[in-house]
Amino acid sequence: MVFLVISMLVVTVLAVAVVGVVAVPAHRGGRDVLTAKGEAIADDARRRATGVVRRADARMP
Repeated sequence: MVFLVISMLVVTVLAVAVVGVVAVPAHRGGRDVLTAKGEAIADDARRRATGVVRRADARMP
């Protein structure tokens, strides 16, 4: 079980490193990380998440 947890942590660290090596320099270079369709999907998800948070806050006493 410990081996599985350590393996998952290693994979996560590697994934973050790959994103750091590829996406961060591209973003600093002025290139968009997401395509226009990806931006639209992210904006839609952000809007829906905001709506869910508002509805959840309204239900809290």
